[in-house]
Amino acid sequence: MTPIFIFSILIGYFLVLIGISYLTSRGADNDSFYLGNKQSPWYLVAFGMIGASLSGITFISIPGWVGESTKQFGYMQMVFGYLVGYMVIAYVLLPLYYKMNVTSIYTYLAKRFGVEAHKIGAVYFLLSRIIGASIRLLLVANVLQEFVFNDFGIPFAVTVLISILLIWVYTYKGGIKTIIWTDTLQTLFMLLSLGFTFWFLSKELDFSQSGGMVQTIADSGYSKIFFFDDWKSGAHFSKMFFGGIFIAIGMTGLDQDMMQKNLSCKNLKAAQTNMVSFSVVLVFINLIFLALGALLYLYAAKEGIEVPFKMEENLLGEIVKVDKTDLLFPEIALNKLPIGVGVLFLLGLIAAAYSSADSALTSLTTSVCVDFLDTEETKVSKKKRMRIHIIMSVVLFLTVLILNATLDESAIWQLIRLAGFTYGPLIGLFFFGILTKYKLRKQLIILACLVPPVLSYFIDKNSVELFNGFKFGGALIILNAIITFLCLFLISEKNNHSNEKV
Repeated sequence: MTPIFIFSILIGYFLVLIGISYLTSRGADNDSFYLGNKQSPWYLVAFGMIGASLSGITFISIPGWVGESTKQFGYMQMVFGYLVGYMVIAYVLLPLYYKMNVTSIYTYLAKRFGVEAHKIGAVYFLLSRIIGASIRLLLVANVLQEFVFNDFGIPFAVTVLISILLIWVYTYKGGIKTIIWTDTLQTLFMLLSLGFTFWFLSKELDFSQSGGMVQTIADSGYSKIFFFDDWKSGAHFSKMFFGGIFIAIGMTGLDQDMMQKNLSCKNLKAAQTNMVSFSVVLVFINLIFLALGALLYLYAAKEGIEVPFKMEENLLGEIVKVDKTDLLFPEIALNKLPIGVGVLFLLGLIAAAYSSADSALTSLTTSVCVDFLDTEETKVSKKKRMRIHIIMSVVLFLTVLILNATLDESAIWQLIRLAGFTYGPLIGLFFFGILTKYKLRKQLIILACLVPPVLSYFIDKNSVELFNGFKFGGALIILNAIITFLCLFLISEKNNHSNEKV
């Protein structure tokens, strides 16, 4: 598949998205941008959220993850935890948001603890979503750079700039009202790509002589799901499962990006139906992605395809070979499979990346406008909202470039680690408010929320020495949330108005 052909598909795809944006954003106002006028059908929201949740990281990084002996299908341990976390969102957090009729979910913190908690919660969201969206965008930009733009002599920074500019074009006017429809289309492309690639690899590997596909994957050395043998390991079931619960609550239930779509549903019941349906489907889709990873490695072994790698300098100044497992799927799909499958892969990859990045840009704009600029005295105008949309686009662009120069691990693991630091304080704040009747000393709230990530970083970095080889892994977010909860308890005092409803 030639770079010019791939570039043509990319342009055609975005023309379709821009067309959808034109149709859905006519007559759009701030209410349309923020909540889609609360007219979004739950089934469209649920279907579109699949793509937004999976993103380019799931699409590329999780299949690549399978090849590592200490990981294999171990990600499913965290996915099972996600399922429990989504139930907490559906039956604890969503009723709270709908009862308060919020646009930004961090408004709850203002009503429960005051403006200081509101601002620090929104700041943590902005930090979390900027980093998360940038990692997702970085992953796909690297693929496009490797297989398309390098051949045109276009620098990486320009590749990122083009990507963000295209996202801005189709989101700046309609916001969430447009995103609901573009995410639906993008999820469809992603699932079609997954299905056809899975089917083709199964056909090429011909399992008729090996007891069938399921048996072959089970015997492959890639399919271990549950890790109970080493409790000190970061991949141990308890850390992955309970970490998954907290990550789902933080990255979905306490994330303006994901909740903004749920809040665009007509009522609470529709939003809960959306969340439950989406969570069950997501378990099976993640399992299929992991199975696809096993097929990719089996196919690579059969065809003599080497895992892509880079030569990098380590901490000792030595030049070593570092496998880039995130690039195995693109390498096979774009260079080894029939052109039709390659086209579907490309569409699925682009869809997976931009269904996450476009909604992130919309939610970042919403949070800045509603949480920081919109007051009783001064309402944010449509013109100012559009300016904020541009500013957040620039912030995403700069963050992608910074992360490109600093990250060197699998994208999915980087995202999980960073979520542990940034979403932990949000979980601590929200659930301190939900589970207790205490109020907080306002002058100490910011300090109490800044200390936990620092302590968590120190403890995690030195856990092997401090705890005899113990690694937190997916449980890092639990550590951060617990420390935040304890810090908030230390600055709390009895609420003399505990009977007030929020």
